[in-house]
Amino acid sequence: MLKKELQDEFINILREELVPAMGCTEPIALAYAAAKGREVLGCEPERITAKCSGNMIKNVRCVTIPNSGGLTGIETACALGAVAGNAAAGMEVLEHVDDAGREKTRELLKNGCCKVEFLDSEIPLHFVIELFGDDHSAAVEVRHTHTNIISVKRDGQVVFEKAGEFAEKGYSTDRSGLTLEAIRDFADEVELNCIRDIFERQIRYNMDIAYEGISGDYGLGIGRVIRESYADGIVTRMKAYAAAASEARMGGCDMPVIINSGSGNQGIASSVPVIVYAREKNIPTQRLYRALAFSGLLTIYQKEFIGKLSAFCGAVSASCASAAAITYMTGGTLSQIKATIDNTLANIPGIICDGAKISCAAKIASSLDASMMAHHLAMQNKEYEAYTGILKEDAGETISCIGYIGKVGMHQTDKEIIKMMLGVRDGKQD
Repeated sequence: MLKKELQDEFINILREELVPAMGCTEPIALAYAAAKGREVLGCEPERITAKCSGNMIKNVRCVTIPNSGGLTGIETACALGAVAGNAAAGMEVLEHVDDAGREKTRELLKNGCCKVEFLDSEIPLHFVIELFGDDHSAAVEVRHTHTNIISVKRDGQVVFEKAGEFAEKGYSTDRSGLTLEAIRDFADEVELNCIRDIFERQIRYNMDIAYEGISGDYGLGIGRVIRESYADGIVTRMKAYAAAASEARMGGCDMPVIINSGSGNQGIASSVPVIVYAREKNIPTQRLYRALAFSGLLTIYQKEFIGKLSAFCGAVSASCASAAAITYMTGGTLSQIKATIDNTLANIPGIICDGAKISCAAKIASSLDASMMAHHLAMQNKEYEAYTGILKEDAGETISCIGYIGKVGMHQTDKEIIKMMLGVRDGKQD
């Protein structure tokens, strides 16, 4: 029996992480900070400077900004947020951008009023937005998580500063109680009335954008291609709808998704496959809610070791959680859940993150293919042995090892990916 204090903490974690966001979360974070800066500046900016860490640059440069009229890039995100964003809406800051806002944004961009500078920081998610207008300036600094403003200045004077542990982590909940066993116990025992609203919204938002992705004109239309080209079956449909949802949000769709660990793609990959599977198998809604709680927390648990942004593709963690949740939802034992995790992480721990873009949808599809194979192996009590490669005796230890590889081992890989994306190799511009 899980202690009530821990149950409450897990519910708070879910409420803190499973929130709505429009579009790719990195450009939205820039738009949010720019909108907040405009409030502090007190007028429409004449100039904007965005100082961004390498991971921020990597994740913004290739995605379409929602409600921008098809525009991309850091400059667009900052300008649109500054002239037409609503900071009070958080990660839905661009929800009500109108034609006038888009026109003003194009004006700023055409005049070259937005400048991007590289911020040499060891914090992957780190940026400072500076705005100038009417002989005044404003600066907003964000670290660690997408809306974690740690400092606001006007004319060089500090008007807000966040101190302490929250400033350094970006969240207020205690994650130390997360373990595979505790997550399973929580999913089994939590009163559904305490979490029903969380997952009703998640199902509605993430399936709506999945349907939009399947029927709309985004990217390569990967969802339709998967559905039309592969043998019809439950895994094909899981992959098709999850990939379609990702491609839509990467392609500029203005519909919100419920994110996980700061990522819409992780929010999609950790929920849509579980929902599709449950609907196909006529699994009761109450059981689906418990499986989504399991998947959501397992994704968060894995990302605690890796960090919000890294060279390790988050689709792997989220798809692993989805398949483990399906093992849980279909009556799998704790040993079979562990086997699903180990079988997945024995297979695809090396997919790199080379920035947010429409091809993230393909990585989700590939990761789901691997994780569902892991599930089927586990349900037949087949599992790769401990100490085969990087696998450990305990699933939590395996997860921590993968996290170490993603956060520490791939740190230099991340730098090289960023340099390559910026056209720099061997210290020279391509």
